[in-house]
Amino acid sequence: MNEAQKLELETTIEELESYRGRHTELITVLVPAGATLTQTTKQLEDEKGTATNIKSTATRKNVIAALERAIRKLKEIGKTPANGLALYSGNVTMPDGRESMEIWTIEPPKKLKIKIYRCDQTFVVDPLKEMLETDEVYGLLIIERNEASIGILDGKHIKLLQHMTSGIPGKTKCGGQSAQRFARIRESAAKEFFKRVAENIKTHFWDNKKLKGILIGGPIPTKEEFLEQGQLVTALKNKVMAVKDIGGTGMHGLHELVERCEDTLAEQEITKQRLILDLFLEKLAKDPNKVSYGLAEVEDRLNRGAVDKLIISKSLPRDKIKLLEKLAKASSAEIHIVTNETAEGVQFDNLGGVAGLLRFEIHD
Repeated sequence: MNEAQKLELETTIEELESYRGRHTELITVLVPAGATLTQTTKQLEDEKGTATNIKSTATRKNVIAALERAIRKLKEIGKTPANGLALYSGNVTMPDGRESMEIWTIEPPKKLKIKIYRCDQTFVVDPLKEMLETDEVYGLLIIERNEASIGILDGKHIKLLQHMTSGIPGKTKCGGQSAQRFARIRESAAKEFFKRVAENIKTHFWDNKKLKGILIGGPIPTKEEFLEQGQLVTALKNKVMAVKDIGGTGMHGLHELVERCEDTLAEQEITKQRLILDLFLEKLAKDPNKVSYGLAEVEDRLNRGAVDKLIISKSLPRDKIKLLEKLAKASSAEIHIVTNETAEGVQFDNLGGVAGLLRFEIHD
């Protein structure tokens, strides 16, 4: 599922969630991959017969109408798509206040594994929302002698899960036996701190089925000492994919760690976003005639078929995003959706949140 497909699904889900029936009259039908539409159609025909027993005239009328539209649509589709089918039908209240009998059919980007028929006041969208979740996440650790930060990279999102301090005493200026005693105390405290960090990493990541790897950063030689002395359980230690020299903990350190691990994370969303935005900013500085930005200018370049890569911020209004995507598809331009959750994303938003890398120069 590419970013454009993900955004389209997300938009549809938000729309479906915004509707609420006056009574239990909104129909949800989820057909899993491999199931036949004939069976589902028969089930809806049976439900239509049952609906005639509904006491409320208005509710009965709306439920039967929603079922009839769903049955017609299933017969029209004929065959279950490869990943299954999600169908929503019902009498909904539109933004302008009028009621309208509407139907949606969605071919999910991933295989549906659940079969559902439900008549309720809301549509059932949780199985589709789960498809928007990232399939792979990475554990993040920045460790220094006096503090550590544990975080997670989930798609384009970096989250600080826990910050810890070590309590290791500072170096003493004493000499002789006192210095040796303080050194032993410091070393013992460091080992205890490493052990505590390892235990917390296990707490955060042991049960995470999506965990693909762990990235570790910190100064030399602290991070190496942690891997040697921290008693990190073998199953998690085997997931360590990269160890980088990083200075500083907290959110800043976690962002720096992810940037330093760009080679390891080449196929991850956050790296792809950084690369496309870096390319845009580089071209803007070195070859500005091959770049356009701002809504009006980019729309003009799209209409001329000049845009090779279209970059859209997710923070733009949805109607504008849909228009730009439509123009991009008409001219076979690549579409890149970015967020403002990185420094580059914030900078891009400040430039208008939309840009095009051009196939050829345009001089107005």
